[in-house]
Amino acid sequence: MYGPRIAKWDKAAEWPLTIAAILFLIAYATQIIARPDGFLSIACKLILYATWAVFVVDYITRLVITENRWRWFYRHLLDLAIVVLPMLRPLRLMRFLTVLALIGRNTGNMLRGRVVIYTVGATILTVFIASLAVFDAENGIGDIDTFPDAVWWAFVTITTVGYGDFYPVTLTGRITAVGLMVGGLALIGVVTATLASWIVERVADQNTKTVSATEAQVEQLRVEIAELKDLVRELRPTG
Repeated sequence: MYGPRIAKWDKAAEWPLTIAAILFLIAYATQIIARPDGFLSIACKLILYATWAVFVVDYITRLVITENRWRWFYRHLLDLAIVVLPMLRPLRLMRFLTVLALIGRNTGNMLRGRVVIYTVGATILTVFIASLAVFDAENGIGDIDTFPDAVWWAFVTITTVGYGDFYPVTLTGRITAVGLMVGGLALIGVVTATLASWIVERVADQNTKTVSATEAQVEQLRVEIAELKDLVRELRPTG
């Protein structure tokens, strides 16, 4: 759709971007949870800046070499968000997970498996990253003072349960909460659609088998009738 050059670039940059996302996630989590000082703190900052530069270069390169820049731009707003909002970069990890969908037996199963993998993987990463973000924003200010509490709050929020035992009071924490709420609604929609697709496919398979069996029985009756006609023709002169 966007030309062979961008397809070649995406293929070549796939693993470097994945490695950059992993490094970013490690450095980001280390900064928030461990609160390092000295050399480790400097190293984490350098990794964050370096990975950000990698994704900026990737985004600009793909925008330049694509044949239809405007269409590519508005269809890849998530990539723009990954560049603008560094906390979203680990979602790049979801690309290579689609390889697991090859275990599907047919195209429908493979597509459904890919959706499930994306949903589960993106949900886990979103919960983890949101936990880091809200813990960083709320630590020492609100009720979320430990990382386990932040993880618990993220799970409760993304599933739209909302116990209310922990809640953010800062602007950053509340923005994170809004994102998780929207993500939770999207997650429910994806799970429901996937389940409905599975049920429809099962019913369609059963109908196909029934129709195939009926056609086979009709064909068998035709063969038997033709054999009876031949037998009658053979016996008629003798009678």
